[in-house]
Amino acid sequence: MKLQGKTAIVTGGGRDLGRACAVKLASEGANVAINYFASKAGADETLSQIKALGGKAIAVQGDLSKPSDVDALVASTVEAFGGIDVLVNNTGGLIARKSVAEMPLDHWQAVMDLNLTSTFLMIKASLAHMKSGAIVNMSSQAGRDGGGPGAIAYATSKGAIMSMTRGLAKELGPAIRVNALCPGMIDTDFHNIHTADAARRGFEAAAPLKRQGVSDDVGNLVLFLATDDSSFITGASFDINGGILFS
Repeated sequence: MKLQGKTAIVTGGGRDLGRACAVKLASEGANVAINYFASKAGADETLSQIKALGGKAIAVQGDLSKPSDVDALVASTVEAFGGIDVLVNNTGGLIARKSVAEMPLDHWQAVMDLNLTSTFLMIKASLAHMKSGAIVNMSSQAGRDGGGPGAIAYATSKGAIMSMTRGLAKELGPAIRVNALCPGMIDTDFHNIHTADAARRGFEAAAPLKRQGVSDDVGNLVLFLATDDSSFITGASFDINGGILFS
């Protein structure tokens, strides 16, 4: 197993992309700590799937825009498993679609905190316990193309994550590799909530691969970036969008 004896943190691990990442890492032997904010039932399901594979996992509730909750997640992980080798920063979201003209400052700040500040805080807190390993940040296709209507704040935060990834790759190498993913239309609750069904059908018609992605598509790429199979890759942001956007 490629991650036997290693420990991974996956934020937002209670559903969709986070669950897929956590289960994929566990399938290669990693001990996994997941964070969740509201969905205890979802987190429990992720733990059940990992334990069914014979893996070890814990779940820690917390708001990762708060330093105290970040510190609690990291401390619980180290207490349970002894260190951190892989960090997957998956926490994030759109919150709501708002144009700049209608956007209050507190919405802008909330989106930045949810997507960008949480990533910064998790990396900063984890580094003291990472002698080597890999960090994978979740950006978005929106960070490439500016996003859809009302997604300026979200797209900006995700573009910043790509810039952070490049800077960290230089700052933390050679011991720690840092990469990012830029998912496009993945069949998750994010798009169930924020994207009209007609837009999703239009994506399927236009995309070269003629389908939406699924969470395991993202989990497979995260697993690759977490292992030594990607040992000469750092500072990269990977498109995973069915071919709808080439960058």
